[in-house]
Amino acid sequence: MFSVYPTYAQDSTRSYVEEVDPLEGINRDIHNFNEFVDTYVTRPLANGYRNITPDSVEHSVIRVFDNFQEVGSAVNNLAQGKGYSSAKNTGRFLVNSTIGILGIFDVAEKIGIEKESPEDFGQTLATWGVGSGPYVVLPLVGPSTLRDAPSRFVDLYFRPPLYIDDTVVRNTVLGIEVVSERSELLDFEETIPEEDPYSFIRDAYLQQREYQVMDGQVVDDFGSDASGDFLD
Repeated sequence: MFSVYPTYAQDSTRSYVEEVDPLEGINRDIHNFNEFVDTYVTRPLANGYRNITPDSVEHSVIRVFDNFQEVGSAVNNLAQGKGYSSAKNTGRFLVNSTIGILGIFDVAEKIGIEKESPEDFGQTLATWGVGSGPYVVLPLVGPSTLRDAPSRFVDLYFRPPLYIDDTVVRNTVLGIEVVSERSELLDFEETIPEEDPYSFIRDAYLQQREYQVMDGQVVDDFGSDASGDFLD
């Protein structure tokens, strides 16, 4: 079992929290607000969406929004010096947006252009040496870090739905994206403990984020490299 956190974190929980979550009080308040909104708005919408949407359609919708992510991934991979991955993102987007009808069908996968994990500007900043900073919880968004929070605004420029001219269509597409993403999380809710879910979500997010930044390569407690499928 490996850990992406410093060894001292395992010796003193308080030291760990003070290091990664100095804004814990504010973060917990925002977390509680987000949970309130999720309980009465987002989760019911996600459940209703899942109940009325056939699995085949639901998976097609997921593929469409995954296809949109290829644009940002292409730009960020290029900024990180990963030209081959950027070319794959570009190829997947072009093939799936045309032959695959906006990504409803993953034609690129069938012709050998495999999907890679998405990249964002926060990950790009990390490769440029910018530290993550403290953990923060964003209203209506959720877990983030001081580095990743403002990076989200940069990533907005690479989201195709935002360039739809028709306001009604654009907002509908963005609304479907939010509900679809929330629907994907329904199956994971049982893994969140009832006791102090805030700490569980924080630690899980930070570990997943470190894993993404390191492209799956992490260092275990004994100093050796480890990789594998972890929260991928």
